[in-house]
Amino acid sequence: MKTKTAFNKCNFCKSSLTHEVTDLGMQPLCQDRIKPEDLNKMEPHFPLKVYICENCYLTQVPESASPEQIYRDYGYYSSFSDTWLNHAKRYVNHAMKQFEITSNSLVSEIASNDGYLLQYFVEKGIPVLGVEPSEGVADYAINEKNIRTEKKFFGVNTAKELVEKYGKSDLIIGNNVLAHVPDINDFVEGMKIFLKDEGVITMEFPHLMRLVAENQFDTIYHEHFSYLAFTVVQKIFSKHDLELFDVEELPTHGGSIRIYAHHKNDTKRSIQQSVFDLMETENKAGMNSLEYYDSFNEKVKETKRNILAFLIQAKNEGKHIAGYGAPGKGNTLLNYCGIRSDFLDYTVDRSPHKQDTFLPGSHIPVYHPEMLKSTKPDYVLILPWNLKKEIISHHKYIFDWGGKFVVPIPQLTVIDHAYAEKNHYCVEEIG
Repeated sequence: MKTKTAFNKCNFCKSSLTHEVTDLGMQPLCQDRIKPEDLNKMEPHFPLKVYICENCYLTQVPESASPEQIYRDYGYYSSFSDTWLNHAKRYVNHAMKQFEITSNSLVSEIASNDGYLLQYFVEKGIPVLGVEPSEGVADYAINEKNIRTEKKFFGVNTAKELVEKYGKSDLIIGNNVLAHVPDINDFVEGMKIFLKDEGVITMEFPHLMRLVAENQFDTIYHEHFSYLAFTVVQKIFSKHDLELFDVEELPTHGGSIRIYAHHKNDTKRSIQQSVFDLMETENKAGMNSLEYYDSFNEKVKETKRNILAFLIQAKNEGKHIAGYGAPGKGNTLLNYCGIRSDFLDYTVDRSPHKQDTFLPGSHIPVYHPEMLKSTKPDYVLILPWNLKKEIISHHKYIFDWGGKFVVPIPQLTVIDHAYAEKNHYCVEEIG
């Protein structure tokens, strides 16, 4: 771990940031899509460095690109992942029962994206409200799924406006948004304002413990301002008089947690044992010490060397390599490793919003998945590795011509047909 002069302040406690965890170089915004006519235009790059606060232990990327720059043309549509849709549907069924949601309730989702989750509440006749700053995905939710949506960034001011217009929420949902906010105090205080006296907040986010343990460095990008441990999130919520009363560990995004929060003075629910258990797990792992993060940077470098060694050997053998997916994590990996079309011929994606564009930085072209059938690559590098089972089950025809899949994280793994069958990757998930 490097110690440098502090130029930034902690997003939570405002202490000086001096301890650098890893440096992934200068990178473009990972969700940008480059149109063919813009290939020769200047492409902004920003430093992608991760720091840990010595005072509160919040791991973070200091703001170098503004939220307006990041989300102005956000290209991620949640509805193009079957795994994620099934996850959302299960959550809705669970929440309806656990929190006694009725037609008199208001369910709100912050960062509601294209309505992927709220649509399942609407099907059950529940009043919903989405809050989504990205115009493209918000318009899709409004026009295609009839999801009432406010196109705003969320915080204290927005929360006050929403309370005035809609009243307070019985249930506030935030999936993969807490890490995305540059002012985490303003965001959490906004939720406190927007929550009914006996209301509940549930939030999901990738668990920092899994990121470090499984070398998930590609989940680091500019839109992720924070990398969250449960103990740190508890401190943040407590500062704003919100109490975490339950937590679940989830397999999504390589290992996430779902927290449950309510007002501190709400005595309706007691704190569950899961809260104490996860705090103890993090403490035993050493997450409340700087030493825990010392070896991460070297693991990142080693992974880069292994990926490049594989690609160089495959290309020297005359192999053709394509990618699958155009996710933010894939762009972090490709740009950090210096992988361009000299290694990866192209990539494919189910989302029509990404097809016929080019990846930021690497300028690798993005096509419809049918391109795989016409070019028959020897290897398919799965960039959204957290969805590897879904991707392999949908595209197992790759094995018909002897093709293989490659998963880069946590360590480079080549998956042939026998490996896929043994690990049940060829069976589609039923949600």
